[in-house]
Amino acid sequence: MKRGYASGAARRERILATALLEFAENGYRGASLARIAERAELSQAGLLHHFRTKELLLIAVLDYRDELDTRKFDLAPEGGIDALRALVGVVEHNSRVPGLVQLFSVISGEAVTPGHPGHDWARRRYRRLRANVAAALRRGAERGELRAGLDAEAHADRLIAMMDGLQTQWLIDPERVDMAAVFRGYVDDLIALLRP
Repeated sequence: MKRGYASGAARRERILATALLEFAENGYRGASLARIAERAELSQAGLLHHFRTKELLLIAVLDYRDELDTRKFDLAPEGGIDALRALVGVVEHNSRVPGLVQLFSVISGEAVTPGHPGHDWARRRYRRLRANVAAALRRGAERGELRAGLDAEAHADRLIAMMDGLQTQWLIDPERVDMAAVFRGYVDDLIALLRP
């Protein structure tokens, strides 16, 4: 029984990794379940056994991408400057995986429409991300590493806006926009501003 579960989990992971590439290359509307099944070496019926609809597959792929990032990056339990440096690490990693960044940008752009299947996912993701970044900044302030009374929510909003805006500029003009360097400089300036 364990072996069957393990092979099922491995198949599901292969489907998600394949679908992630398909969505990254073609967006949600342009992605094809038939191509995903073929690339994952499954029949379309086999794919639909795991994910009944394209919408459910998209949501699973978006959660999968977040899970991959969570495995690699932690906002540092102690928060503060280490959390800000962890965000720099995320941006540096993203500069090496343009397909994933493109997927996020395409899906986020499409998801601004309330009827899009990724709309609720995007809202939950941004709320969670803002809350996590703000909490990390507050922990840094509580330890005295960052100045007391900082507006953690406003800084979280600005950090996320900077990350997303730089991603868009970098995708459009990667030769002119060094996303990682610009974000690192922004974080360095922010740390200097927020030190007590």
